[in-house]
Amino acid sequence: MQLSDFDVPFDPALVASQPVIPRDRARLLVLDHRTDRLVHHHVSDLPQLLAPGDLLVVNDTKVLAARVSGTKRPSGKPAEILFVRDLGDGVWEVMVKGTFHVGQVIEFDGQSRATILKRDATGTQVKVESPVSVAQLLRTRGAMPLPPYIKRASTPEDHCWYQTLFAKNEGAIAAPTAGLHFTAELLSRLDVSAIRVSTVTLHIGPGTFKPVVTERIEDHLMGEEAFDVSANTAEAIIQTKQAGRKVVAVGTTVVRVLETVAREKGHVVPMSGESRLFITPGFQFKVVDALMTNFHLPRTTLLMLVSAFAGVELVRKAYEEAVRERYRFYSYGDAMLVL
Repeated sequence: MQLSDFDVPFDPALVASQPVIPRDRARLLVLDHRTDRLVHHHVSDLPQLLAPGDLLVVNDTKVLAARVSGTKRPSGKPAEILFVRDLGDGVWEVMVKGTFHVGQVIEFDGQSRATILKRDATGTQVKVESPVSVAQLLRTRGAMPLPPYIKRASTPEDHCWYQTLFAKNEGAIAAPTAGLHFTAELLSRLDVSAIRVSTVTLHIGPGTFKPVVTERIEDHLMGEEAFDVSANTAEAIIQTKQAGRKVVAVGTTVVRVLETVAREKGHVVPMSGESRLFITPGFQFKVVDALMTNFHLPRTTLLMLVSAFAGVELVRKAYEEAVRERYRFYSYGDAMLVL
């Protein structure tokens, strides 16, 4: 397929800069891809939209406060580093904007600094020298890595807003945004309705957001991202499928994890590893029966995955409806549920 096939309606005025409170009051556009029907709900309606025995699978990755400001030495110019992945021995994969060269020193405070070890088309690496761990450095000096389409600086509120209730395993540079809509009250109501919740982990990194620049989308190469599926979650999925109930993926990252570990129709295996699965229209889903997801940027791998699940034309129809009805878009915005 061509990249232009994934142009969808969009209005920049609809980009949400902060979430609805309480979070489950976000709107939910429900798509039935069997009938092409669109119905308007709220996330709080999930217990009525799903059935007893259905299984919600969420991503329990925890977002690092990974954006750290510093100063270039010796020029004194401001600099900002986004810490992406720990490579060991104080070396980190990072993302930076602007002019940097190998040997460049970025000072964070009087005691902590990073030196550029590698800077080329394949990425940037730094060596961190600090009396405290990088984890502690991020906790004390880091800001939440809000997406660039949120046109404001990170605030203390974002440390809560940009983290799901399920966040447990630290390692992501972006939130699994479909999971941001869940509240303790909603989880309680789902439990009363006998709708279960299981977790997987996928640490969202640059691979998820790497721009597609090839005109043929099949030529795009996804970056690797670490994942984990426990034995308990694998067993819950298998039992759900055997009972004829739905496995509902909360977010595109969950879809990628589950379809990565799928071995045959309805069967998954517990495992950890790195996934670079790129899901596009024509993909044969083995595990996921329904998908809850936010509204995504045009021409992205996330939109391609949703289009693979729901169908290109139905997704375009849904985005037209969402713009017309003034749904809120992207990370802090509303959601849709594909059944």
